[in-house]
Amino acid sequence: MESRDGKHIVILGGSFAGLSAAYELKRELGDRHKVTVIDKNGRFVFIPSLIWVPFGWRTPEQISFALEPSLSRKGIDFVQAAAERIDPERRVVVLDEPGQPGKTREVAYDYLMVATGPHVDFASVPGLGPHGGYTQSICTAEHAMAAGAAWREFLRDPGPILVGASQGAACFGAAYEFVFNLEYALRKAGVREKAQVTYVTAEPFAGHFGIGGLTHAQKLTEWFFRHVRIDWVTDSVMEQVTPGTLHLKQGTLHRASGGAEESLAGKTLPFKYAMIIPSFLGVEAVRKSGLGNERGFVKVDDYFRHETYENIYAAGVSVAVAPPAPCPAGCAVPKTGYISEVMARYAAKNIAASIEGKPLTAKPTTDIDAKCLLDAGNQGIIMYTDRIYAPKERKWQLMIPGPWGHWSKIAFEKYFIWKMRTGRVQLP
Repeated sequence: MESRDGKHIVILGGSFAGLSAAYELKRELGDRHKVTVIDKNGRFVFIPSLIWVPFGWRTPEQISFALEPSLSRKGIDFVQAAAERIDPERRVVVLDEPGQPGKTREVAYDYLMVATGPHVDFASVPGLGPHGGYTQSICTAEHAMAAGAAWREFLRDPGPILVGASQGAACFGAAYEFVFNLEYALRKAGVREKAQVTYVTAEPFAGHFGIGGLTHAQKLTEWFFRHVRIDWVTDSVMEQVTPGTLHLKQGTLHRASGGAEESLAGKTLPFKYAMIIPSFLGVEAVRKSGLGNERGFVKVDDYFRHETYENIYAAGVSVAVAPPAPCPAGCAVPKTGYISEVMARYAAKNIAASIEGKPLTAKPTTDIDAKCLLDAGNQGIIMYTDRIYAPKERKWQLMIPGPWGHWSKIAFEKYFIWKMRTGRVQLP
C-alpha cells in the first residue's frame, strides 16, 4: 500500500524514455510512492521498425503493444490523454478530456518527468509532410501506414524518388535506413531501373548523423551510395515542396557515378515519391508552459533536472542538447532510442534518490555513449561510440558493416519489445 506521505511521480510520455523511467521508478520505489504515465497514445511502438512498414515487412501490430496492461501489471497507473499544458508553480498537468473538446482536467504531481518525444514540425518547410503536404513520413505508425499506401501507388508507375532530412532534422539514422531499405525494395519489386533515387540532407557530408560522424562514417556511407547507385545532396536547405517538386535554397549534388559536384542553389528536384524527415520541436504542452528553450526543449543539469524547477526532470527527445559538431545548413542532434533510455534511467534514479534523501548521480550528456543498428535491407551496420555528444573526447568509434547488422536489428527488435512489454528494464 502507498504510505500517507507517498509522493506522486507523473511521467509525460509512454515511449522509450517514459516507459523506461516508469519501470525504473517502480523498481526503485516499490509501492511506497505512486507512478502515473500519461500519453495520448495507448500503445508503445518500436519506432526503429517503422522503416519496414511502408514496404509491408512489418505491420504496426507486430511492433507495438498496449501500454495499460503492461503498466498495470507493475502497479503503474496509465492515463490516455493529451497534455494541454503544465503549471509548474501549482504542480499540475492540465489534460484535454478525450472526446470532450474544450474540456480539461488536472493531475497533481510531486515530481514530473517530461518524456514526451517531439512535435514533428512539418510546417518548417511549406508543402512538407503527409498532412496537406506532398511528402511521406515514418515518424509515427500512422505516417508509416500512409507512406505504405503511397508506395504501393508509386509501384504502379515508378519514377524519381527523394529521401532525406530537412534542415533542423535530427533523425538522420532513420532517413539513411529508409533510403537503403527503399533501394532494396525497388530491386525486390523489379523496378530499380525505373527509379532514380536521391538522398537529400542538411548534413555537411554523408555519414555526419548530426554528431560530426564517426571514424570511416563518411567513406563507408559514400561507398554504400555508389554501390547501390544513389545520388546524394549535402548542405541542403529546403525552400518548399510543391506537387512532384522539391525546391532548394542551397545544396551540393554528388553523383554516384562520379564526376564534379554540382550546386543546386535555387534549383529543383523532381519526384514521384518522397520521404523527408522534418525538424522537431518540443511538444506544445512544454512550449505553452515556458519550461523549454526557444524550440521547446527542456534545459537540464547533469542530473536531468530542470534548471529552475528541481522537481521536474526530462529525458529523451525532450531534452535540450547542444550540437556537438558544425553543420552550417542546420542539424539537430539525435536523442532517440538507446540515448533516451540512458537519460531516462538516470533521471528516474535521481527522482528516487531525491525522494529518499539520497545523493543524486550525475551523468553529463557528453558522457553518454551510443549503440546503433543501422539496417540496409539485407545488410546493415553496427555502430558504437563512447561519447556521442563529445567528438573530441571519443576513445571508441566503431562501424561494422555486413549482413549481421540486419540480423542483429531483427533480433534486437524482438528482444526489446519483449523487455518493454514485461518491464524488465534491468536487462541490457
